[in-house]
Amino acid sequence: MKVKLKTRKAAAKRFKITGSGKVMRNQQGKRHLLEHKASRSKRQKRGALVVDATNVGAVKAMMPGAF
Repeated sequence: MKVKLKTRKAAAKRFKITGSGKVMRNQQGKRHLLEHKASRSKRQKRGALVVDATNVGAVKAMMPGAF
């Protein structure tokens, strides 16, 4: 009998996997208290970033079915 590997739901909500296998994440600092932040900094936080190579292994361990 095989044990079913479960995905950590907290990680699934925070990370997305691209078609080529890269792990994408959103930038921090865009949730609240936005009125005192500069428009430039808010604009630069719009896009998603690739997760650093040192953390990809940890994300893959939390999301076994995604890769």
